[in-house]
Order: sequence, then structure tokens, then C-alpha cells
Amino acid sequence: MLPDPNGCLVAAGAFSADERAAVYRAIETRRDVRDEFLPEPLPEPLIARLLAAAHNAPSVGFMQPWNFVLVRGNETREKAWHAFQRANEEAARMFADEAQAKYRALKLEGIRKAPLSICVTCDRTRGGSVVLGRTHNPQMDVYSTVCAVQNLWLAARAEGVGVGWVSIFHESEIKAILGIPEHIEIVAWLCLGFVDRLYQQPELAVKGWRQRLPLEELTFEEGWGLSASLDVNPK
Repeated sequence: MLPDPNGCLVAAGAFSADERAAVYRAIETRRDVRDEFLPEPLPEPLIARLLAAAHNAPSVGFMQPWNFVLVRGNETREKAWHAFQRANEEAARMFADEAQAKYRALKLEGIRKAPLSICVTCDRTRGGSVVLGRTHNPQMDVYSTVCAVQNLWLAARAEGVGVGWVSIFHESEIKAILGIPEHIEIVAWLCLGFVDRLYQQPELAVKGWRQRLPLEELTFEEGWGLSASLDVNPK
């Protein structure tokens, strides 16, 4: 710990107050974008920055299990959209009555509207059969790939780019469309583009589906169910 000009202790490598505020703002205002995409293409240097942010994610055993399939062609996007539509209709039938009507009213993907989609995959063989850190939790490579998705998402938020995560599809159909090998696992189909607006809250909260749960109810200390002494309004 080192003293700052005001005599306060600061952790080595800590960001300035303004830099910290920017990081937290990106986290707190990140949204899942579905129907607000603008048609303008993303500049190539911007796409490269977003992919570099994803590639800088942590990974178990430094195996870097991710690949990124960029999708911009109308024909490929249309095939993916039809795969989504088939699965989306199946999902709608899982809800009953009023919930089904509310579900059908939601715009759950932007495959046709977003100028760029990125299919993020996980190669679970990349580190070999034994990977440092994955010996007792085989899902750690998938978790690592999700970290890459979050890195990309936060970088996109800082760049003013909207991101939507499409998860309603049968993996086998997307693999067939993109020629993805059988042993590769699809983690995310992300729609990206500039947007005309962002919700102040997550869309499902705005539309009454879900509300953000109180952090103090989700945080335990020293064991499950044991209340934590937590300042829920950190400065």
C-alpha cells in the first residue's frame, strides 16, 4: 500500500478515481440489447479492439479455449435467424396463458438487425486432457470463455456499442450453419452494433419480468445462509 498525495493509502496499481468511475459505469450500465441496433457497420479497428479485449480474458491453465466466428453475410444471418425462430416458438409454448403472451411480445434477438454477430466458442481439447486448474472442475474452460464474453461486452459498452446475447437455438443447427466441429462447444451468439438508446434498467426489469435482487440477501459470510456485514451503498 502506498500513500497518495492526500496521505491516503492506495493499493499498488490502483486506478485513479476517474478511471475507477469509468470502469464501474461500464459495469452498471451494461445492457442486453435486442431491438435497438442501428444498421451502420462497425469500423474494423473497433471490432479488433473488442476482440482483443475478449482475448485478454483470464483462462484456466492459460488454455485460452475461445474462438470467435464473425458473421456479417445476409445469407448466414438469415439461416441463424430461422434457427432462432424455430427454437423461440418451442420456448414460447413452455409458458402458459398471460406469461406466454408477454414472452411473445419480447424482442429476444437482433440477428437480422445487428450489422455484426460473433459466435463465441469453447475448444475443450485445447489444453490437452489434463489442464492446470481444471483437474477437479471440468467446466472451468467454459467459465473462462464466459469471461471473454464479459470482457468483450464491457469494452463494447465503453465504445458505445450494443451487445445482445442470443441463447435460444439448438446448438447442432448453429454448428451446421457455421461448420463448427463437433467437439467445439458454442458458448454465445452475440449481436453487435451501434444503438439508438439503452434502457436505464435491464429490459426485463423495465417490462416487469424480473427485478434486481437485493445484494444483501445474496451475500453470506463464513457459510451458507449466514448474514454478512455488508455496506450495500459503497462509496
